[in-house]
Amino acid sequence: MTLLRRVSSSLPPVVQFANRPFHSLKLTGESPDSSTSPTLTHGIHVFHSPDEVGIVAKLSECIASRGGNILGADVFVPENKNVFYSRSEFIFDPVLWPREQMDEDFSKLSKMFKAMRSVVRVPDRDPKYKIAVLASKQDHCLADLLHGWQDRRLPVDITCVISACNHLNIYDSNHDRGPNTHVIRFLERHGIPYHYLRTTKENKREEEILQLVQNTDFLVLARYMQLLSGNFLRSYGKDVINIHHGLLPSFKGGNPSKQAFDAGVKLIGATSHFVTEELDEGPIIEQMVIIILFLHCFKLNLHLTRLKVERVSHRDNMRSFKQKSEDLEKQCLAKAIKSYCELRVLPYEVNKTVVF
Repeated sequence: MTLLRRVSSSLPPVVQFANRPFHSLKLTGESPDSSTSPTLTHGIHVFHSPDEVGIVAKLSECIASRGGNILGADVFVPENKNVFYSRSEFIFDPVLWPREQMDEDFSKLSKMFKAMRSVVRVPDRDPKYKIAVLASKQDHCLADLLHGWQDRRLPVDITCVISACNHLNIYDSNHDRGPNTHVIRFLERHGIPYHYLRTTKENKREEEILQLVQNTDFLVLARYMQLLSGNFLRSYGKDVINIHHGLLPSFKGGNPSKQAFDAGVKLIGATSHFVTEELDEGPIIEQMVIIILFLHCFKLNLHLTRLKVERVSHRDNMRSFKQKSEDLEKQCLAKAIKSYCELRVLPYEVNKTVVF
């Protein structure tokens, strides 16, 4: 029995979500055999509105009325707050439910419930998100994103890579990558433009960067060591995702790996977050951690939602410590981008996120 029928057959308790003190609900349905429905297409819808009785019922009715079938639904209603979040995955026949009609149907629901956000996406038919990647000297996050794009693990199109440097000698800084480096050969082979911009303290070249990224959907800072000004963020007007090589809010600013190593902490990690005017203060999308073990032979297995655990021991020196941290940064940034593209990330309160 599919989720849609279960929801319909138990409608009274479902539509009373607004009166229940719960944190979240996750429903999962069965996926029909695609061999019997070769024209079915996968869709995703996210909804953020004031809480009200009947939202789930109306969302289900909207999809069912067009012949669609819900495969999974996540709902989050914070306690004592009049706000509703949901993310639904469904399948539908695009002949019976054209894309334009789908937008119109969800738009009506958005107006009905005065939604702050209502976004629908059909991954197989909609254009991929266009991104620009800003990087500095270190290549590990950039290279990982390029290979993730090549292997189609990341549902994005990379429009360009931008590197900026404020060192007086660009050759000593290594920000201007030579023609025989792995990254440059990769970019040339795949026709991805590369732009090197030398900056000064007085001129961060932000106007030029804005021109280069004007046709993108969001930006990714892959260990980009320049601060973006508030004026840049306001002018760009879209999301910017950063990777910080530390477990925020600890060890903000420069060289957090060394800060953590020198402090002898038991946990180090990586944080992917949205960029705001305040340094390393933006809403967090994803965090992963490394647990430092002082019992060298101790075996540790943790299976926690949204937590990536690796082992570091007292035997690690700064070099191996940093290498493990960089591996974590790559995974954390890729996970954040994937979650963002799959509409799993929604703003919550002033400086938080809901991540389904």
